[in-house]
Amino acid sequence: MTSPTATHPTNLDPETVRAFVIAGHGNLETVQAMLAETPALRDAAHEWRPGDTETALAGAAHVGNAPIAEYLLTEGAPLTIHAAAMLGRRDDVAALLDASPELLQAPGAHGIPLLAHAALSGSAELVADLHGRGAREGVAMALGMAAGRGDAATVRWLLDNDQPDLAWTNVRGQTALEVARAAGHDAVVAALEECS
Repeated sequence: MTSPTATHPTNLDPETVRAFVIAGHGNLETVQAMLAETPALRDAAHEWRPGDTETALAGAAHVGNAPIAEYLLTEGAPLTIHAAAMLGRRDDVAALLDASPELLQAPGAHGIPLLAHAALSGSAELVADLHGRGAREGVAMALGMAAGRGDAATVRWLLDNDQPDLAWTNVRGQTALEVARAAGHDAVVAALEECS
């Protein structure tokens, strides 16, 4: 287990790295094919703008794509705190935080907080663990992520144990309630409507 790492190999075409990172968000076949052809892509990072770099693993982590994250990890990608949180690996998250407590506040790709990654795991217990350690950044985003997954337990935990901004909107301009309604997550809708 390591903290987030990214490499910038000078021998890789930047557009190839960009394509690999984009595939890391949601196209396992492309990730597998590109990695088989160019193994150095595994940990390569694309810089979207100054200070905002992303690997394929980081892309998979912030969209909740467990199959791609697991594949990259089996291929030797170093486990990051954000990937561990998204995958619901409570023991790994705890070990990483015990070794490097500052990771609790370390943002993932695009500045996405650790708590939001944990909300993608489906583990209200992991969200509670991180919150108990002091993770408060991104509570509303975490609520939105859990609502989009239909994770009523995490939604309820966040509502009962914090005060997430229910007016927060995702990149599509939708609140957690709107996301849950659109996806037909009735238990999440009911929990959010109780707090509205």
